[in-house]
Amino acid sequence: MTKGTSSFGKRHNKSHTLCRRCVNWSEKAKRRKTTGTGRTKHLKVVHRRFTNGFQIGTPKGARGPENH
Repeated sequence: MTKGTSSFGKRHNKSHTLCRRCVNWSEKAKRRKTTGTGRTKHLKVVHRRFTNGFQIGTPKGARGPENH
């Protein structure tokens, strides 16, 4: 068995639990860098598409007159 890269995928359990002091020690840093602090270019688009139910294709009127 190697001690290199193949061993790293098998590390599931935590080596120690966080103490009360260390739980949110980077709280302000997270607030600065989290989603929504920048442009969120892609997220804005996805949110708009979600609101409209992820429509695809062309709008009904743009297809021209429908003759059956």
